[in-house]
This record gives sequence, C-alpha cells and structure tokens, in this order.
Amino acid sequence: MTTESLTLYQIRVIGFEVLLRELGPAGAIRFIQQYETGHGDYTRDRKKHLPRQSVREIGERIRKESQAKEK
Repeated sequence: MTTESLTLYQIRVIGFEVLLRELGPAGAIRFIQQYETGHGDYTRDRKKHLPRQSVREIGERIRKESQAKEK
C-alpha cells in the first residue's frame, strides 16, 4: 500500500489509528491539539499587547531576571 493510492480521508484515519496505538488516547488528543488552527490576527494582536522593545532592552531584562534568580 502506497500513500499515493490513498485518499486524504484514508490517510487521516490510518494516521489517527497510529497515534492512538503509539500514544494512547490522551497522547493522541494532545498531539492533535498542537495543530488546531487559531483565530484572529496574531501579528496585529502581538503588536497591540506586547511592549515595543529593542533587542538590547530584551537582553538587559533577561540578565536582570537571571541575576535576581541567582541571589
């Protein structure tokens, strides 16, 4: 059996059967959830909610937080 001769539906069914067998029900669901499509405009929302920072500012913040954890 080659994948060229299978329909997309058949590939999905066989793929999910393999996921169930190898990962179990919970693992298969967790795997599928990684590929769930979201909604909205990620780029617009990211610009709206995240502060504008330079690479230098981000690096300084990382250093400060790292030093605080070492104390």
